Amino acid sequence: MAVSGPEKRQEPQGTPPRAKEAPSAVARVADGIVVGIARHWLLLVNLAVAIYLFLPLTAPLLAKEGYDGPARVIYSLYSFSCHQLPERSYFLFGEQPLYSIASLEAAGMPPGGNLFQRRLFTGNLSTGYKTALCQRDIAIYGTVLLTGLLFGLVRRRLRAPSVKIYLLFLIPIALDGFTQLFGLRMSNWWLRTITGAIFGGASVWLAYPYLEEAMNGVLRTELSRRN
Repeated sequence: MAVSGPEKRQEPQGTPPRAKEAPSAVARVADGIVVGIARHWLLLVNLAVAIYLFLPLTAPLLAKEGYDGPARVIYSLYSFSCHQLPERSYFLFGEQPLYSIASLEAAGMPPGGNLFQRRLFTGNLSTGYKTALCQRDIAIYGTVLLTGLLFGLVRRRLRAPSVKIYLLFLIPIALDGFTQLFGLRMSNWWLRTITGAIFGGASVWLAYPYLEEAMNGVLRTELSRRN
């Protein structure tokens, strides 16, 4: 005689389907954070870029007011992402916003210093105090912030360029940067600004439409899972 396996328990007819198990409080909080980021990612990114851009501008103000410790902290933090060479940076609260190496040495920067020694010079009462980001970086992140704000107006209509098109926008900054790096020519503040702005704007054009698509996908997934 064949022995049958355990019989499947039959629910009585008319029994309503079991309700889904309610998510835990931790899961609900995590879901809320994910949905919040997906809905407001552009605001969060623009806010982060704004902080990253404007914090280096407070270093000269702090130095001018005598808060050398906090100013040095900002200069030190941004030294990991920027060369901070004084001849390629803006100066605030001084006689002029731009200086050559010769004029900086005449105003108090130790003469004959190499690249690593020059970047340590933050300024004085005569020259003012340099920003913690160089001219090109200010142009890059300033344009990223401005373009990010404008993206909010066209986010549903703007399509990302192809990688080939994006690479074309990298040519100006590559030419300006590398020819100066290898001593073939000297750049200037307006070339650094223009090439930095082109790079920053093109990077937003490439990245933000993909971020928008990805975040919309997260929202659709969360909505379908809840339903």
